[in-house]
Amino acid sequence: MAITITAFENSPDGGRGLARDMRVRWALEEVGLPYEVRLVSLKQMKEPSHLALHPFGQIPTYEEGDLALFETGAIVFHIAQHHKGLLPEDENARARAITWMFSALNTVEPPIVEREQSRYLVGDRPWYGELLPILEDRVRVRLDQLANRLGASEWLDGTFSAADLIMVLVLRRLEGAGILEEYPSLSAYVARGEARPAYKRAFASQLAVANHDRGTKDAKRQ
Repeated sequence: MAITITAFENSPDGGRGLARDMRVRWALEEVGLPYEVRLVSLKQMKEPSHLALHPFGQIPTYEEGDLALFETGAIVFHIAQHHKGLLPEDENARARAITWMFSALNTVEPPIVEREQSRYLVGDRPWYGELLPILEDRVRVRLDQLANRLGASEWLDGTFSAADLIMVLVLRRLEGAGILEEYPSLSAYVARGEARPAYKRAFASQLAVANHDRGTKDAKRQ
């Protein structure tokens, strides 16, 4: 059955691979599944047809036959469950990988996103200069813990899995913040993820949308 995912028509990240459809693209590329992408505008994301797929009006969504899913963790988990390559065969290792998936989304990502969004929400407030170091220290607490657990290992738990896929993209949200660079082992970990052929294909796919959008805007200005 054909797989269709949704993605931003005009991604706020400008094609840097930070939009959450990147997680689903990468997972599909890792297991070798073809897929189609339906681009949606911010307006379309609030329309009934899209809300029927994603009740919170976000992206990505995942459609396969009569199955419709939302939330990247659930989508990547579904892909990993049904196709080899993203979860270990060993039962205990599989359970640990799933635990790390939840950890990436529920423990590591929230302080990173809070720091990222603070600039847009309260960056113009006079007390923002005092708030930012507090938010960055919260991020560092999680990175300290993650770096200690990763140690000199290549991946979180043995071979590459869906847990690493999600964790790498969560850490990439720190791009440009100057924080991840304080952790050489984590920077190297992210670089290993970015070096995977499937990651490169997914990134190129998302970037192509941004480049096409920029080309279209340039043509209109001429």
